Amino acid sequence: MNKKEYKLPFDLVANIKTRLKTISGQINGIVRMLDEGSDPGQINIQFKSIDKGIQKAHYVLFDEVYRKAIAISIVKALDSCPGNCGNEDKIEYLKNEFPNLELSDLSQKLKEIQSIENRIMDYNEKKV
Repeated sequence: MNKKEYKLPFDLVANIKTRLKTISGQINGIVRMLDEGSDPGQINIQFKSIDKGIQKAHYVLFDEVYRKAIAISIVKALDSCPGNCGNEDKIEYLKNEFPNLELSDLSQKLKEIQSIENRIMDYNEKKV
């Protein structure tokens, strides 16, 4: 599968940058707290907040990239399947389930639809 350049939507980039700037401020705050000899419990709270912020920023990016790739692959599979390619049910299932997929399922579903897409390409090449 060829890798194509993919640009993130402006609002997504702005969202992630805002999150990272907030985290940067929190890190600077921890440095100040350490310099001031602040309560370790308060410092730990800031570390937890930074960790949660990084995870959320990563989730936002990961979710966008995988969902976009899955959507593109579903469309390609639908366009390539002539109606008798043997994968119609699975393609329809992924298409219907797409809006409800959990982040933890995205990687596996992307592999599934790409596998279907490859089988359809092989099927169509054999017909020619």
